[in-house]
Amino acid sequence: MNPRIFTLLSVVAVAFTASAFAKVKTETVTYKDGSVELEGFLAYDDSVKGPRPGVLVIHDWTGLQDYTKSRATQLAELGYVAFAVDIYGKGVRPTDMKECAVQAGTYKNDLPLLRRRVLLGLEQLKKNASVDAAKLAAIGYCFGGTSVLELARSGADVRVVVSFHGGLSTTLPAKPGEIKARILVCHGGADMHVNAEVPAFKAEMEKAKVQMEFITHEGAQHGFTKPGPAYQKKADEDSWAAMKKLFAEILK
Repeated sequence: MNPRIFTLLSVVAVAFTASAFAKVKTETVTYKDGSVELEGFLAYDDSVKGPRPGVLVIHDWTGLQDYTKSRATQLAELGYVAFAVDIYGKGVRPTDMKECAVQAGTYKNDLPLLRRRVLLGLEQLKKNASVDAAKLAAIGYCFGGTSVLELARSGADVRVVVSFHGGLSTTLPAKPGEIKARILVCHGGADMHVNAEVPAFKAEMEKAKVQMEFITHEGAQHGFTKPGPAYQKKADEDSWAAMKKLFAEILK
């Protein structure tokens, strides 16, 4: 074989092998809100070179646990740098519904605190050398869906936020021109926890002149993306596909 051709084939083989065996890397990231220690989760594919879009991921009312980390890992597999923020604080991972309600209620009843914790997570994401700080997004589930909408209402410089079965009401409604992000809301049509909030939310977004897509997944209950009694495969897959399509459009 011609030596030059052999060398070229060897280089291609090495590159293919490196790509084939590239794995998503994950890291625990410790940061602080004053004296409160927070522990987030970073996921990225280190075979991707150069800056790439960053996505903030916000947990449901159970805190930063395996489900949210799995979503961050999925985003890393798509080529994004994903940072799963810790709203509650290191080690605060409630295990029963009563404690979940207490923790989530603490932040829903103190939106400035909630927004500060979300923005601290966003700053951690922006600090990462692999992140293109001009191409940021945020997604969240249930409590996290509420949180990403508060991030958008705060006027944060993110291009897109996606709420999966999140609460929609707020005590700090957006004013015209304040929201910079495109908004995608993936809502369960059978979500008895949130349905009553839909009209006021849509009116708020219209008044604030926000570019928003609101998708109602018929028959889906609250928490339709998470394994458990409310899980609905079609709504889960369709909502994720809608997110990917929007990301491909906005975070090019």
